[in-house]
Amino acid sequence: MKRNIQIEALNQIPLEKQRIELVERKCLGHPDSIADGIAESISQALCKVYLEEFGAVLHHNTDQGEVVAGESCPKFGGGKMIRPIYVLIDGRATKQFNGITVPTDVVAIEAAHTYLHKILPELNLTRDVMIDSRLGNGSTDLRDVFKPRQGKVPRSNDTSFGVGHAPFSEVETIIRNTSNYIDTKLRKKYPAIGQDIKIMGLRDGDKITLTIACAIVDKYCAGIKEYQDYMALLSEEIGKVAKKSTKRKIVVNVNTADDIKNKSVFLTVTGTSAEMGDDGSVGRGNRCNGLITPNRPMSMEATSGKNPINHIGKIYNLLSTQIAQESVKKVDGIEEMYVRLLSQIGKPIDLPLVASVQVLPKKGVTLQEINSEINAIVDDNLANVTSITEKVIRGELKTF
Repeated sequence: MKRNIQIEALNQIPLEKQRIELVERKCLGHPDSIADGIAESISQALCKVYLEEFGAVLHHNTDQGEVVAGESCPKFGGGKMIRPIYVLIDGRATKQFNGITVPTDVVAIEAAHTYLHKILPELNLTRDVMIDSRLGNGSTDLRDVFKPRQGKVPRSNDTSFGVGHAPFSEVETIIRNTSNYIDTKLRKKYPAIGQDIKIMGLRDGDKITLTIACAIVDKYCAGIKEYQDYMALLSEEIGKVAKKSTKRKIVVNVNTADDIKNKSVFLTVTGTSAEMGDDGSVGRGNRCNGLITPNRPMSMEATSGKNPINHIGKIYNLLSTQIAQESVKKVDGIEEMYVRLLSQIGKPIDLPLVASVQVLPKKGVTLQEINSEINAIVDDNLANVTSITEKVIRGELKTF
């Protein structure tokens, strides 16, 4: 069956030439990202257990988790936790299949512990966090939609859509690169830099202002002077990363809520504000491209925790982003590209109700010149939609 792929040209000011652009990222230790990461780690763990036991991934969705802040007493040189962080795991999972019981709650709690240990090494998992798994069974109609179909393409679990865009703007690139640099390089040298970081970018014309909120781990920071030194270090290092991706003016502000005189600063025991005051929810943070981009079309669906077999909120968001990025890479003449994929519940996921593609061609290029190349890329990606599932299960695609 021929796919309904609709490609149209946009007539608008390219984002890089618009006056104002806003971009945000909540890094790994932000409470919302913690919730996303736990949800996705549980889904991946369930997939592996289902595959090992039954040779197929069974119905589940773990995209409804909550992180409830604890209470702490941080102080320079080392403070303490007073009340643990509470993590609620809810959602749905298949608990019995062919007469075999699957210990889904045990799998979920173990996956959550493993993930938290990986991203928050200062968190004492036996004392500083309580994990409560309340996974239920899926509704009968959705489980029926999910049933394996002898090698056929899965049927959509919902009437929903996914959205993606490419290429990334300078600000989007800077924020992604900054987050990656801190997580993979800077923190290794300076363990005082916590995992709870939020990066907000504003481009006003040719001036980019980065506002950073960064937790500092108290036991690695002796006093207010050393804290100020870390603020200066972060500002300098982030500025260097940013300048690699732009010629625009860069301004970096770090922890602007600090009151240095009264020593009221972003100091934590564990590296995350979830230890005191900040709660988190799955789907309230980054989209599947790792960013929050109000200047771009976005889906409000949570990508993390949804099953990777037929849940459109996961598959189509990842796929639309992949289509846009591949098109921009392979097809000359695309200034900007936006992809929207819409499903119908019960229909094969390789046959969306519509694959809507909007292209802003570069100056001197017409849509007619590039239409067929784009159409072929969209069609090929939809034909191979199940590759998204395989990549997700292997942990090759990030969902937040």
